[in-house]
Amino acid sequence: MESTPGPVSTLDLDECWRLLTANSLGRIALSAAGEIDIFPVNYYADGSTILLRTAPGTKLVELTLDDRVAFEIDGYTGDMAWSVVVKGTAHQLESGDEIGEAEAAPLTPWIPTLKFRFVRITPKEITGRKFHPAPEPERY
Repeated sequence: MESTPGPVSTLDLDECWRLLTANSLGRIALSAAGEIDIFPVNYYADGSTILLRTAPGTKLVELTLDDRVAFEIDGYTGDMAWSVVVKGTAHQLESGDEIGEAEAAPLTPWIPTLKFRFVRITPKEITGRKFHPAPEPERY
């Protein structure tokens, strides 16, 4: 007998990476001086890390103070929604080899700005959920 999925199910790690590598827009959340910020970013996922390009500014300053980040992507297909959350550490690439490898990745800015800095997120935890939309059940 086939079971009916509940309204929320957990994605396994392979499915989380499939979604991460198939998409390119997410949000990075980070903390500095006791405040939390969240920024929309485009990214490239290589199957083990997440690469971002950025310009000097708030994100880079905050990462020098605290390298812990959360990164999230989500989507909706009409018959289901999903969310993947990555928690880990981020660092600005400094070495010529790291930067050269990052420049070869298929990652370009979405807006016409110069973004010479690369940041790599190394995951420590990846979780994902799938949501099956349906009408709200009767309350009474």
